[in-house]
Amino acid sequence: MTTPAFTQPRDLLTELEPVAERLLNRHLGMAREWFPHDYVPYSLGRDYDKEPWTPDQPRISGVAQIAFEVNLLTEDNLPSYHREIHRMFGRGDGPWINWVNRWTAEEGRHAIVLRDYLVVTRNIDPYALERSRMNQLQIAYDHDDGGNVLRGLAYVAFQELATRISHRNTGRYSADPVADRIMARIAADENLHMVFYRDMLSEAMKIDPSAAVHAVADEVIGFRMPGAGMVSFTRKAAQMAKAGIYDLRVHHDDVVWPLLTHWGIFGLTNLDASAELRREELRRFLTDLDAQASRFEAKRALNLERDAARAG
Repeated sequence: MTTPAFTQPRDLLTELEPVAERLLNRHLGMAREWFPHDYVPYSLGRDYDKEPWTPDQPRISGVAQIAFEVNLLTEDNLPSYHREIHRMFGRGDGPWINWVNRWTAEEGRHAIVLRDYLVVTRNIDPYALERSRMNQLQIAYDHDDGGNVLRGLAYVAFQELATRISHRNTGRYSADPVADRIMARIAADENLHMVFYRDMLSEAMKIDPSAAVHAVADEVIGFRMPGAGMVSFTRKAAQMAKAGIYDLRVHHDDVVWPLLTHWGIFGLTNLDASAELRREELRRFLTDLDAQASRFEAKRALNLERDAARAG
């Protein structure tokens, strides 16, 4: 009797290490140094012990406040994200760990500038904000991917793009030029991070396209924003969606499809049978997501018409 040969699982991190080094060097050449203190209007600051915060002080609207809070608390969870990214990609002293550490250092600026802006301008209750931060970091974040490199790459590509768009739209919605400039700066970072992960997965697809299709299908179908665990996230996300900051249409049109198109998911060849089935499952999911987005848009438009009629 012949014993079947044992096939060692592919070590994708090792195979992709030269690509990681090239893309890290590209990133370092594209990233622009910036300083959070250059974006915050400190001249507007007043001492809280002399002038406590009151609800009439914010200059941005309720929905903008909610969006800023959600975005900031998402950025606050960086310790958890670093743990997850390190678990998936951290290795030795080569380009992968160098990327993980560089990514973490760049991401750290986002919470700094957002909190300083909100506290200095009194655009949000600083006491409630700090209590929410404490709660959010204790809930932490865990991406249940079993350490799968391909799923990790797929998730962070989608997540970085989603975060970029949420930040950018929040800045625009705020109608505050200072806030808009801050969010544009953060969004530029998120875009470069997305490009790194997007292009890493493109290279991984050349090595194992069937496994990559499984990973992408898993992450699209099961996608959750990294802030989904925060208190009252569903209600806050619904209010952001009603305002058009981040809704199903944005997710479908501006996040999912651009990446699927870049990767050429529906044009891949030489897939195994299970990957073909997952790709068809993904196609059906996207059709349903598009229909859900259209229904939401129609309902939102009807509600706006009703509100306008009542106001008139």
